[in-house]
Amino acid sequence: MSNQVKSTIFNVTEFGAVPDGRTLSTKAFAAAIEAAASQGGGTVYVPAGVYLTGPIVLKSHINLHLDSGAIIRFSQNIADYPLVKSRWEGVDRLVYSPMIFGEDAENISVTGRGILDGQGEFWWKEFRAKNLEYPRPRLISFSQSKNILIEGLTMINSPAWTINPINCQNLTVDKITIKNPADSPNTDGINPESCQNVHISNCHVDVGDDCITLKSGTEECSERIPCENITITNCTMVHGHGGVVIGSEMSGGVRNVVISNCVFEGTDRGIRLKTRRGRGGLVEDIRVTNIIMKNVITPFVMGMFYFCGPGGKEEYVWDKNPHPVTEKTPIFRRLHFSNITAREVAASAGFFYGLPEMPIEDITFDNISVHLADDPEPAVPPMMSFLEPMAKHGFFCCNVKNISFNNVQVINNVGPAFEARSCDNVEFSRCSMINGPADQPVIQMTKVTRGFVQGCQVSADAPVFLELNEMDRDDVEMAGNRVKPEQIRINK
Repeated sequence: MSNQVKSTIFNVTEFGAVPDGRTLSTKAFAAAIEAAASQGGGTVYVPAGVYLTGPIVLKSHINLHLDSGAIIRFSQNIADYPLVKSRWEGVDRLVYSPMIFGEDAENISVTGRGILDGQGEFWWKEFRAKNLEYPRPRLISFSQSKNILIEGLTMINSPAWTINPINCQNLTVDKITIKNPADSPNTDGINPESCQNVHISNCHVDVGDDCITLKSGTEECSERIPCENITITNCTMVHGHGGVVIGSEMSGGVRNVVISNCVFEGTDRGIRLKTRRGRGGLVEDIRVTNIIMKNVITPFVMGMFYFCGPGGKEEYVWDKNPHPVTEKTPIFRRLHFSNITAREVAASAGFFYGLPEMPIEDITFDNISVHLADDPEPAVPPMMSFLEPMAKHGFFCCNVKNISFNNVQVINNVGPAFEARSCDNVEFSRCSMINGPADQPVIQMTKVTRGFVQGCQVSADAPVFLELNEMDRDDVEMAGNRVKPEQIRINK
């Protein structure tokens, strides 16, 4: 009896793949994967060279491994992309097949030091011309799968979102570089959607939309599945519309998220939470720590009046009057930020706008320093109706409950450093305004119930430290401040 062990390495060139960058090798990749699957799994090996292919469909227990010098370029021929049922922008629909795809699989991986090139220029042009009947391919998208590893690769020119797992469990994305042009449409970096137990680390993301986004579908989805138990660490993000974003597709909920040890540069917004009435869903237990940001519009944004997408401009979305609370009312709560520095900030140090019927709850900021840029171009912190562009504003809070600022600096701002309107239980401890306008208060409160200010100080010749509008002095408790009584202004 032979004791020979069959090889578990399946070289795509042995199945007909041609590394000349011109010969379509879709059938060769499929044959190598089928051969590996027939033996219970293995590594589909891509040696150095340039390979042209259509979609690659992985099966359970398969590792697609690109060696150093290997480049997979995906076809720009629409006919090479069959339609598959998937989720796109939170809605179940038919889409062009992702370039690397897998469904109902387990123990799958895409690894190596090679390059995946989506050749997105063709797709972006067709999208802008509105010539596409279905949504563009994503570079990698697995659905209903578990135990997934994406590691080491460089990914460029994705036609749409780059990595988009949907309803997957136990996903690791490590040591990935993603590069899409800054003006490429909807080319998000890493978008886990309705996934559980996700680990994103040591990645560099430079894209034309959000760098990392956590999603869980819209109200139109057939299932409401949360995105939960997520760690994001040791990543660098440049360009893009947001560093780490939650929503706006969040009807299934997003919870238990830790973001740490990251650098954002030129990402428009830093940490951004976005939703609107009708979407429902619960975002809770988010912790963000040890972050450096530079050249962002706003470091922190939480908005519940998001206007992008179908129906976003309707009065039901933008109305600032309270509506009945139903299962369609979104919720943000238990959001904690610490040890963060932001420099060259354009619009606002932070912007938080909850619903009057559902305030954003339980927010803490500890050890935060925000330096506004000297001469920035005005911009809009959240995407919401009737908000004018702004520049060099401090923190703004409206419809927020239980928020505390501890050791928070706002530098080089115009207007108040901290502004709270229609909020409940707002606390400031050891907060300061540096190089701000002498005639503006450090803290301005309007229609706030239960304010508390402690351990703060202002120069003796400053005309005002605290301004209260439509409030009484007794609405704010003060302790241990170096503030004179005449530096408190009350406007009934």
